[in-house]
Amino acid sequence: MSETEGQSPFGRGFVAAAIVIGAVLACGGVLLVTGLSADSDTSSVIDSGPAAAAAGTNAADPGADREGSGAQPGSGSTGAAQSTGSGAANRCGLLAGDQTIPSSQAPAADGWEVSRRVVVPRSSAYGPAKTDPDGFRRCFAHSPTGAVYAAYNVIAALADQTKSVPTAGKLMLPGRDTDALLKQLKAEPADADSEPTQLAGYRVVDASRDRATIMLALPVQTEYVSATITLTWYAGDWRLVPPVNGNPVGAPYSQHRDLDGFVAWSGV
Repeated sequence: MSETEGQSPFGRGFVAAAIVIGAVLACGGVLLVTGLSADSDTSSVIDSGPAAAAAGTNAADPGADREGSGAQPGSGSTGAAQSTGSGAANRCGLLAGDQTIPSSQAPAADGWEVSRRVVVPRSSAYGPAKTDPDGFRRCFAHSPTGAVYAAYNVIAALADQTKSVPTAGKLMLPGRDTDALLKQLKAEPADADSEPTQLAGYRVVDASRDRATIMLALPVQTEYVSATITLTWYAGDWRLVPPVNGNPVGAPYSQHRDLDGFVAWSGV
């Protein structure tokens, strides 16, 4: 796979358009993104079921009530997660729970809800446990499954560009890259006409107790494009690690003919 061409990591396109709009909807057709790599692999209805360290100096945490261990991210590892104990509850009262990586079967969801026009899963066990007045959803379980739930909600959080500034402050891991991003976002007009896309499935690329890299499949016409994000456990919740070296959120993007290699998981 080839990576996307380098580009400025800042601006509203960096936060929302690059991951859910620019990468998925702007180009359409066969070549979905400039520099998009082709995947060599070939291959629902809303329901109810059962229940990096920062890249530089940390900034003040805009999510004031996000508290917790503040543990530094651990090194990634594939396969079973490192711990199987239930663990202590996070700031919102969710237990860490099972540390098994959900790499072959989708997690059970209590149901699916629309968040900023994107359909996302909810669970009393994995989160989100809280929703802010602006619609931002947070508080996920400290486990690989909790990270998958958080990843889906990342896409929803980024879908509304008119809320990019508060969203980036709450969502991103504090540090120099996030500080620069916030500064740029405040200087640029929001795109109120942006259109979100839905999620079709995921692939856990790498996971440890405090860090997870997750590839998300987004449908475009009859195929899919994937975006890859890394989350780290910080101050009692999963935070999005901002990309560096001029890459947009979600890079590298890849084109896929089907969901082969992904766990199909969607509420639409």
